[in-house]
Amino acid sequence: MRWLFGGLLLTFCSSFGQTFYISLYSGQIREKFDLSHGEFGTLYMIATLASATTLIFVGKVLDKYRVVHVAVTVFAGLMLFSFSMSYVDNITGLVLVLFGLRLFGQGMMTHTAMTAMGKWYVGERGRAVSTTSMGYQIGEGLLPSLVAIAVVTIAWETLWQYSSLFLLLAIPCAFLLLREDRKPTATERKVLSATRHWTRAEVLADPAFWILCLGILAPAFIGTSHFFHLVHISEYKGWTREWAASSFLLLSVMTITWTMISGWLVDRFSARNLLPFFLVPLGIGCIFMSFFSSPASLLVFMALLGTSYGISSSLFGALWPEVYGTKHLANIRALAVAMMVLASALGPGITGKFLDASVSYDVQLRFMGAYALLCACAMTFVSRKLLARDNSIREIT
Repeated sequence: MRWLFGGLLLTFCSSFGQTFYISLYSGQIREKFDLSHGEFGTLYMIATLASATTLIFVGKVLDKYRVVHVAVTVFAGLMLFSFSMSYVDNITGLVLVLFGLRLFGQGMMTHTAMTAMGKWYVGERGRAVSTTSMGYQIGEGLLPSLVAIAVVTIAWETLWQYSSLFLLLAIPCAFLLLREDRKPTATERKVLSATRHWTRAEVLADPAFWILCLGILAPAFIGTSHFFHLVHISEYKGWTREWAASSFLLLSVMTITWTMISGWLVDRFSARNLLPFFLVPLGIGCIFMSFFSSPASLLVFMALLGTSYGISSSLFGALWPEVYGTKHLANIRALAVAMMVLASALGPGITGKFLDASVSYDVQLRFMGAYALLCACAMTFVSRKLLARDNSIREIT
């Protein structure tokens, strides 16, 4: 059980490098550095692209070093860059700090947690991943409202210092929870010994991997774009900032609910069988909100976004070890996470440029929704291919 709490702590603390948290200060950052939506989005894209590229190379350390050592290092890095955000005073420094927050927060903190669950659990992998994933939702549910309240009386730079202090206090907790690796049971070892363990080179040559990456791009691109520009979207739609911030609570509730449901479904039916479904709510939610501006439309969107987030959290945490084995899991997951980070980098930059060009966010939402639904069709195709491949392997063995 303590391994699950350790993973949950990692995913919660990744919040300080996630877009939803950084975007809470987007107005103050743009004002301090005199940046437009598109300019800040471009800087954010550059920093995130750099972090995604770096992750491809550093993510494989989890195949060589113990989880606890990597986790403590990641905590220290995220703490350092969180503290640095309170003192940054030039554009170059801002990009560097954003790079560190994205690499250690969204990238390595997430990668460490999910790689550990993928390696440590087999029969209950879906539920282990879903439990660990709740850290994301707890962060998304609590932090926006807390920051919205605190920023009224506390300088935003000071809040980043408090974030770094929290991370400092979390380091010994992470060490105690993760100091020993979980050992698979005899049954789990038997399953692992019968599993084919792909290398990164083999995965890169597998067309199914690249189709799956199309599915990874959609939630990351759309969700990050929405969170990053939420202040602008609220002004455009006529919502108060408090209402927009409070909608994260519904997002978290729906994500947690569907994370737990999908974790059970993954263990019962396999991750491959769930692939066709996780993008459908997201596509419908985008198209719905593009036609409505009432405050309730934000709740509908957040509920559907949370549904897709919840399913994908359990799905992709379990899918990679299920399809490609665990021996080189960190090396393979680093590629997948880099793709996700890439999408989250492109989202704010591209949508920001379109906003600067007077392309309304509603129009952009319709294209995002169409992309999500098209990807859902592609996921149906690849799901059948993966299941057929697994069946053929079983027949051979």
